[in-house]
Amino acid sequence: MNLIQKVALTLVLIASFVSCQSTTDPKQTLSNSVSRKAIMETIANDAAMSKEMMQTMMSNANSHKMMMEHHAVMMKDDPAMMKGMMADMMEACKKDTNMMSDMCKKIMENQPMMDMMHKMKGEKMEGMNHKM
Repeated sequence: MNLIQKVALTLVLIASFVSCQSTTDPKQTLSNSVSRKAIMETIANDAAMSKEMMQTMMSNANSHKMMMEHHAVMMKDDPAMMKGMMADMMEACKKDTNMMSDMCKKIMENQPMMDMMHKMKGEKMEGMNHKM
């Protein structure tokens, strides 16, 4: 009788331990549009989580490429946004020399970006000439 109780107790403990294990697949959770939207809103509304998400995305080559393509499309449609984003990037680069170095490499490897930088430089120089 004592042996049956020990075996039953052991089985109950094992069963409770197994039932407490979380094996939720992130892809399964994110496939549900309601839960995905809730997760994104939670991240967007939390400054620390948003920063962590941006760092994760910036370190991922595919995400970085997709973000750059998305921003390029948005900037074509809104020149004021482009200037604001460029100003923000330059301010961030002033504080982070590694970021500045990486950004310079990317710009130098991309001819359309180089053309844009030359155009911006020309506009800035013209603006300075008018002030004098």
